[in-house]
Amino acid sequence: MGSKAQDTASGASVPAEMNAVVLDRFGGVDELKQRRIPVPEFGDDDVLLRVEYAGAGSWDVLERKGLYDNAFGAESTFPFVLGWDAAGTVAAVGRNVTRFEVGDRVYAATIPVLRTGFYAEYSAVEAEHVAHVPDRLPTDQAGALGWDALTALTGFDVLDLRSGDSLMVFGASGGVGHMAVQLARHRGIRVLAVASGDDGVALSRRLGADAVVDGRKVDVLAAASEFAPDGLDGAFITAGGEVAERALGAVKDSGRIAWPNGVEPEPAKTPAAKVFRNDGDRLATDRLNAIIEASSFEVHLGGVFPLERIADAHRALDEHYVGKLAIKIG
Repeated sequence: MGSKAQDTASGASVPAEMNAVVLDRFGGVDELKQRRIPVPEFGDDDVLLRVEYAGAGSWDVLERKGLYDNAFGAESTFPFVLGWDAAGTVAAVGRNVTRFEVGDRVYAATIPVLRTGFYAEYSAVEAEHVAHVPDRLPTDQAGALGWDALTALTGFDVLDLRSGDSLMVFGASGGVGHMAVQLARHRGIRVLAVASGDDGVALSRRLGADAVVDGRKVDVLAAASEFAPDGLDGAFITAGGEVAERALGAVKDSGRIAWPNGVEPEPAKTPAAKVFRNDGDRLATDRLNAIIEASSFEVHLGGVFPLERIADAHRALDEHYVGKLAIKIG
């Protein structure tokens, strides 16, 4: 049974309506419309999040076009609110929620087709998928953290590498990629970063990669073979394609390859090393937070757009950028 936020025992003052960017149908950037809609109801096990920053990722474009319609076993309903990750403060909590209080600074990851997304001033999220923002992390960075960092963290679970092992991060200057570089360095793993553009190379180098190459300019297979003459222990692929597939030839037959679900195109040939597919584990936020608190981990924001410029943000997603893009909501 859903609850209206203003009726909860928390006493939080939440309006009946909110600003949001919605889709009335799937399509191009022109389908993104800003208007007022009702604040979502929330259940006994939910947190109502007052969104300050939302992440913008390539999957937002795919979902805007309708390519995720029914992908998670749920039918899309309109008006549809995009936005998979966000940060802000707790506006209200369900009666079974004990870990959070009104005013707490939190971040969260959601699946918009199953629950309302984050391109809105408020969103309801299951409390188990909400986490406190580490003290040292700014809220704008936390808003773009969720899915990318958890996908990277889960990738390392399947890679099962040890300190001193060698790893190629392909797509190292992107959202998941630049976080994977940092998680690898935290574990003492030697990192060859394959980035994109001079700015991507500079970012990967600043974040601590042992070697960095521009995948558009150099022979990545040759660079990987030079980096690990006996073969790479693993590869983390965050951008598919012919160059990525060829580079996998540098991974030992006994090595492991993390290839997150949604990274396209799929390899045309099965590599000798075993490929593990993974999603982000939304229950792994305690582990992620411990790493953030114990390291210099950061979310590099390649651009922050106000809500009224959401169309520009989506156009930017189809262009070159490094790190992750964010939307300033409140």
